[in-house]
Order: sequence, then C-alpha cells, then structure tokens
Amino acid sequence: MKTGCRKWRAITGVNSDLCEKAVFNFACDLYPWRMNAVSADQLSSAELSQLMHFYAESGIDWLLEDDPQDRFQEFANLEAARARPVERALAQQSESRNESPLRTAARAAPPPARVPVAIPDAEAVAEAQRIAGSAQTLEALAEAIGAFGGCNLRNSARNTVFISGNPAARVAIAAGMPSGDDDRDGVPFSGPAGVMLAKMLGGIGLSLDEVLLFNLIPWRPPGNRQPSPHELEICRPFGIRLIELMKPKAVLALGNLPAKFLSGSGETIHSLRGRWIDVNANGVTVPMMATFHPQDLTSTPSCKRLAWQDLLAFRAELTN
Repeated sequence: MKTGCRKWRAITGVNSDLCEKAVFNFACDLYPWRMNAVSADQLSSAELSQLMHFYAESGIDWLLEDDPQDRFQEFANLEAARARPVERALAQQSESRNESPLRTAARAAPPPARVPVAIPDAEAVAEAQRIAGSAQTLEALAEAIGAFGGCNLRNSARNTVFISGNPAARVAIAAGMPSGDDDRDGVPFSGPAGVMLAKMLGGIGLSLDEVLLFNLIPWRPPGNRQPSPHELEICRPFGIRLIELMKPKAVLALGNLPAKFLSGSGETIHSLRGRWIDVNANGVTVPMMATFHPQDLTSTPSCKRLAWQDLLAFRAELTN
C-alpha cells in the first residue's frame, strides 16, 4: 500500500491526501452507480489508501488527464450514434411503401459481379512458360507473375507473394505457398514463421538480408489447402526460371511441398531432408537441401534437432 502511494506521489507530485482524493474521484468516474452514494469525506484515510492500493495492483498508475472528460455527454453521443441507423432504416422503409415494386427492386438490385474467366489448364501452362522464359531479370519475372491471370488461385488471394530479399544472394530459400500472414502482408515468411526462420538462419551465420526468399506458388490457396496438380504445373515455370536467372550456390527448401516440387520425387520431407539433391533449372544445375518448414518446428518441437543437423550440413556446403 505504501509502495502504491509513493508511486503515485512520484507521478503526480502531490501529497498522500490529495492522491487518496484523486483515487476516490477516479473510482467514482469509473463506477458512478456504485460510488455516487458515498462522498470522499465519509471514507477514512485507511479506506482511501486501500482503494488506491487496489488500483495500483490493477496496473492503474495515472489518475488525471490534461483535459476534463464529460462522460455523461460521451454516453449521450454514443446512444445517439446507435439510434441513427435505426432512424434511417425506418425512413427508408416508409419511402419504400410509396414506391412501385419494380422501382424498388431496380434500386436494390446490385450491379452484376465481374466473374473471373478461367483459362484452360493447358493454355495457362503454356502462357506461364512463355512469360517466365521472356523475363530476363528477377524483377521482370516478379512483374510478369503479378500481371499473370492464368492461375485461378489469384482470384481468391489478396496479394501475389512471390519474392523478397537480396537478388544477388548466394542462397535461395524456397517455400511452398504463402501463409495467411504472407497473403496479408504481401511478403514471404511474414509473422511467426519469419521470426523462426530468422533464428534458423542466425544459427548458421546468415540473416534474412543475405538470402532470397521465394514461394513456388505465388498465391495462397483458399483455406490453406494444398494446391492441385494443375495449379502446381501452372506455377512450376516461375520457380524454375527464378533459379535459372539467379544461379544461387545452393537452395534451401523448407517443407514438404518445395522439397517434392524441386526434387521431382514422390517422397516426403522426412525422406528427402538432410541430403543434397541436384535441381535442373533449364540446364542450370543447383544443389538443394530440404529441411522442415519453420511452422513445423513451432508445431512439432521434436523436429528442431533434425532441422539443426540439416542446417549445419547446409552451412558446410556454403563454406566449401
């Protein structure tokens, strides 16, 4: 209790009695229906000190504001704001009674929604191959993917999330598809996955500024479902062209999808992790190592030991 008094005296610069009065007034402001029947003069110093101690323990250490606040007027404004939509609805209902049904229906009918046109899979794959092959830089490739309309996944995604980081890096880190955080922020490995990835790279002497991050599927599938085989084929030219243009010293594939996607194997991440696999990107051969995705390490901490072994082997290849 004395600690709370000293704390408030240090903040407000007033004596204990004034602090106690301020606490009481603050309590009355918060709980007028409980406190308006009791005045400050009716409480003893001990009772006021106990009340002050209660609020100090609750984390309240500032009692006064620079400007006075009229809580009654704030409440009246809030009630008026709540009543306005009801009044507008009643007015619209009254107006609608004087209109013909056809006129009312015409006014209420929304404009026809623009339905995205689906491109047949074979044509979409050919178009993806064409725009990927015509891109001569990573920046041009990213712009072409952003304008590509041949994959229906982009119709439900907020953002195209393809590439981020250092285009001149020696290391490329491949993820499968954007997460919900990636789709919201428009950047690969956003949110907790990015924090975990930074820790993984820091353990082997790398930072996010020294690598290039990319998603093999640039658009988040609805509900985080797995992409279909057709969607994978449509997006395949993008990741392959990135590796071809970048020519990294090594690729680190994080998770099951990029490991299978780049290796061309039907095995799972548990079989593919920890060993070097050559990736052929249109004649450019780059070594790839697969390990667990940062999200896997968060959900299954027992995978951290295996991932650490993979990262040490990956660092050894970089130093050779």
